[in-house]
Amino acid sequence: MRYLLDEPPVDIGRDQAAQEAAKELSKSAYRESGGSLLQRGLQKVLDWVADFLDSLSGTSSNGHAGLGMLIGLLVLIVVVVLWRAGILRTSGRKRGSQAVFDTDRPQRASEYRALAEQQAASGEYALAVRSRFRACVAELTERTVLDERPGRTAYEVVADAVKVALDLGERLQPAALIFTEVVYGNRPGTPERYAAVVAADDVARTARVRV
Repeated sequence: MRYLLDEPPVDIGRDQAAQEAAKELSKSAYRESGGSLLQRGLQKVLDWVADFLDSLSGTSSNGHAGLGMLIGLLVLIVVVVLWRAGILRTSGRKRGSQAVFDTDRPQRASEYRALAEQQAASGEYALAVRSRFRACVAELTERTVLDERPGRTAYEVVADAVKVALDLGERLQPAALIFTEVVYGNRPGTPERYAAVVAADDVARTARVRV
């Protein structure tokens, strides 16, 4: 406590404040949580932090304390934005909870496909995305492109399929991402996203096993 009281005030200017805040946000945790989502607003936030810190440093007895509070506030804002966008809700789940099927005895691909078409016709695109991707995975399993494995995630489907079939990875990857974001990340289902999953399902129906 005595050390803190005896420590001389530290002035932190606009440029240094922006650099410190940018350094904090450039850490891998933020990049991996969806940096592209923040690109449009990040610079404005940094400018606001720098302006605010300019005024704060003239009145605060401890520039480091002011900088720490500002960075903490900025981190909180980022966390709220990422949470509302669904990114943290997706990445924070355990991989096992992101399984494609919610049962050890999935239905047949044709059944999932018919259900997806019904849901899409009713405008329930989030449910349609889920059912159609399940149809895709069930199709690959029925065609013995994939082995039966309970608890497999969408990304594991892509990784396993590309090992045994030609040209599957590139077509399945977008659908796997859409499935995970919509089903586990609370992203909205749309006709465009559903169409991308339908395209992956079509590929699954004609996939050839590598020999």
